[in-house]
Amino acid sequence: MAIAVTLINYLKEKGVNYDLVEHKHTPTSAASARAAHIPSHQMAKAVVLRDDAGYVVSVLPASHSLEIQWVNDELGRKLELAGEDEFKALFADCEAGAVPALGAAYGVQVIWDDDLQYTADIYIEAGDHEHLIWLDRKSFRKLMSSLPHTVISSDSEVGAWKY
Repeated sequence: MAIAVTLINYLKEKGVNYDLVEHKHTPTSAASARAAHIPSHQMAKAVVLRDDAGYVVSVLPASHSLEIQWVNDELGRKLELAGEDEFKALFADCEAGAVPALGAAYGVQVIWDDDLQYTADIYIEAGDHEHLIWLDRKSFRKLMSSLPHTVISSDSEVGAWKY
């Protein structure tokens, strides 16, 4: 499998330039960053949450841990981690565990971490375990500009803090 067709169409529709980065098969976003020789803070991972109102894709650097309570506080919800078995219906053209950070392409609500707005290059899963999509900061911000964002994650090197 290569880049998900839904992503191709979304990026074309939005007029965003991107490149594909190939790497060996990996199970996680952090491992994909290592395999592709990119800093893990430039890898935007997607964490899928759910509650009775639906799903939310939380987007944060692969070097960080999601603070679900911060997401709930920001969105006024009671979200919890969704199971990988639930991803198949939401991300039908993606392999399990390779959810792209562009949840809006799939009609899923997104919240993203502010740390990503300062990163020059952003890489996201392309829908499989062997490819990443590279976006420059301007393109990433164009895709995410209308979506809610705040600090939703902590970095083990810095610790948990919130503005």
